[in-house]
Amino acid sequence: MPRTASFVWGFVNTILTIGITAYIFKWLLQTTVGWYLRRKTSAQRSLLLARVKLEESQLQLRESQLPKSDDIEWEKVEKHAVGSAPNGHEADDEWEGIIGFFHPFCNAGGGGERVLWAAINATQKRWPKAVCVVYTGDDANKEEMLAKVENRFDIKLRPPTIIFLPLTTRYYVLSTTYPHFTLLGQSLGSLILAYDAFSLLIPDIFIDTMGYAFALAFSKFFFPAIPTGAYVHYPTISTDMLGSLDSSAGQGLNAGAGKGFRGFVKKQYWHLFANLYSRVGGSVDIVMTNSSWTASHIRTLWGPARSKRRKPHPVSVVFPPVAVDEIVRAIPLTQESERDRQPTILYIAQFRPEKNHTLLLRSFARFLQQSSSSFPPSLTPVREGGKSSSPQLILIGSVRDSADATRVYDLRLLAHELQITKHTLFITDASFPTILNHLRTASIGANCMWNEHFGIGVVEYLAAGLVSVVNDSGGPKLDIVVPWEGGETGFRASTEGEYARAFERVMGMGEEERVGMRRRARARARAFGEVAFERLWVGELGKLVGLEEEASRGKNKRG
Repeated sequence: MPRTASFVWGFVNTILTIGITAYIFKWLLQTTVGWYLRRKTSAQRSLLLARVKLEESQLQLRESQLPKSDDIEWEKVEKHAVGSAPNGHEADDEWEGIIGFFHPFCNAGGGGERVLWAAINATQKRWPKAVCVVYTGDDANKEEMLAKVENRFDIKLRPPTIIFLPLTTRYYVLSTTYPHFTLLGQSLGSLILAYDAFSLLIPDIFIDTMGYAFALAFSKFFFPAIPTGAYVHYPTISTDMLGSLDSSAGQGLNAGAGKGFRGFVKKQYWHLFANLYSRVGGSVDIVMTNSSWTASHIRTLWGPARSKRRKPHPVSVVFPPVAVDEIVRAIPLTQESERDRQPTILYIAQFRPEKNHTLLLRSFARFLQQSSSSFPPSLTPVREGGKSSSPQLILIGSVRDSADATRVYDLRLLAHELQITKHTLFITDASFPTILNHLRTASIGANCMWNEHFGIGVVEYLAAGLVSVVNDSGGPKLDIVVPWEGGETGFRASTEGEYARAFERVMGMGEEERVGMRRRARARARAFGEVAFERLWVGELGKLVGLEEEASRGKNKRG
């Protein structure tokens, strides 16, 4: 008996020693790295704030010299949308801290970037003294970046209170850096990128708007008092992805990849990563998602860890901002305007693999074969701005890098192979006016991505009055192309045949039926306007401001 008691006591003593040692090591690591980074960046912070103050005073001076009619009207988002601190204090209207936006690819020009710039725009309106810092790996000066934002998204930002800090380690989050174990490699790489960001400047609030949850965990580990927020466009891994490994008939880039020994290893790796991703997500203070589909998956993955850490704020849905009002003003929807529509199918999406342009090209080729007798043949290739009485396919998207450019080249080759080159037009990095013009004249808006997280382009289709043919999954299925005002707002499809039949169905509609569907689609799109986004965004950011003020008050009391 004494031997047993001695053994048990020795075992307990060993466990306690390991636990205490681990706790001390963690405390030393947090304290040392946190102190080092704050000391390293304190001078940079002072210089940055001084520069912001100088640029703001210079801009105000220039504005005061403008005629009253040309002066900038700096609207404020309604006050009732502002969140509160945990103890009930209202977030300060005059808060002037630094908000760090972690968005390494802010110059990409996609839907995620529209969210970033609209969020900063709403933040500047609500808290004009706050400084918005964008951590980015893009090589462009502020003037060029803001000019592109205005040209691409028609969003005009106030220059003095927005700062771009260059990240030199973006290589570590590129998928091409990790031929194997890509998800884990990119996630661990984001820790290096987060260290890079915090070695430049430590913000008062840290928000990830690209999906790098591990970067938020880095912030919370070394700087527990800094409130963190996430705007999740798409979970890094989802239950649908895990399920697709076992389904050869499923969709997605890894459908059926769970077979055999390699598939078994992949499956175990994905499950382990999902567990790690869930733990990391539990550290985030405020979580916003862009759709019902994303919210459901994030609640499933992050919910248990968030409950365990007693995070008081639930996961919310903040639909991305879409320029609905501007599109509605620019594009009439009448019997007369219907006659200006051409038999054109429009696809607005970045040229990335998951957007599945291949499915659309093959579906369009099948549609042309099935309906060849219904339309006159196209004798000349389709040109931008040109008119045609035969069906045309126009693909518009941004090109981020050489990999995207190569993808566009491969798609052109596929169009040639399918013998649809004369009916197909590729437009890269289009301006907003160019996009508006095609939304005005097209008849159908297409979407082919499986489990599209939301679908900003689809909302633009609806706002413009296009009849949408979208993938029967994700946000387009759950939130956007849904029955409205007693009728359908579009069609859903999954296979080449289903897409081809849907295209044929739309092209064969009578004018009255088609205009009725266009009007219902436009009515549905109004739920996704920029004003709605601003109110929801400011409400969630107000909670972060409240948390930051609460932390500051606690720090001052201890001081």
